[in-house]
Amino acid sequence: MKIVILTGAGISAESGVKTFRDHNGLWEGHRIEDVATPEAFDRDPALVHDFYNKRRHQLAEVHPNAAHVALVELEAAFGNDFLLITQNVDDLHERAGSERVLHMHGELLKKRCQWCSEVTPCEPAAVLDTADRCGQCGSTRGMRPDIVWFGEMPYHLDEIEIALRDADVFIAIGTSAVVYPAAQFFAMAAMHGATTIEINLAPTARSNEFDERLFGPATETVPKLVRDLIAKR
Repeated sequence: MKIVILTGAGISAESGVKTFRDHNGLWEGHRIEDVATPEAFDRDPALVHDFYNKRRHQLAEVHPNAAHVALVELEAAFGNDFLLITQNVDDLHERAGSERVLHMHGELLKKRCQWCSEVTPCEPAAVLDTADRCGQCGSTRGMRPDIVWFGEMPYHLDEIEIALRDADVFIAIGTSAVVYPAAQFFAMAAMHGATTIEINLAPTARSNEFDERLFGPATETVPKLVRDLIAKR
């Protein structure tokens, strides 16, 4: 049995990571257009760097929860027949112990040179600024957070498509499944015969399109599902 997991903000929210937007449509007090687009970075790189520096530093205040840990157990049980795709840019899956992880929206703990595309890690306490130098090409004008912003192409789409075609079970955890391209993942998996399962705190606009639905805190629902899947191996 091959299992593909897609996680969204909901799984990290229980660890204290702020979800994407608050009730005013702002992202930690900022308009999306001001901190999460290439145009925003061109317009005011200092503001964008400051925003992501603060988000990076916040990682020290949060820790993996029971849902993250349960997915590590699932990976250990299924090995190469397991793949975890995440829309999250935090490192909670890795800190819990997950290894087969694809970050389709990039990672807070990495930076990328706009000129040569070299990606390098950075520490949670790192303070990136407009003068940060690329270790590959030496540029001091092009370093940016390695985050996929609005209007940019997510990472790993070819690898994800192959995994979805081969999946026997597809599980979406803590995501509304309405933002493309992730919104089409469960449909693609279902088209190739996979059983689709949604785990969310409450029903979403697309809940009825899944074969199975589990509602409640991810820290409770994910460990239970993992135990069931391991028992069915």
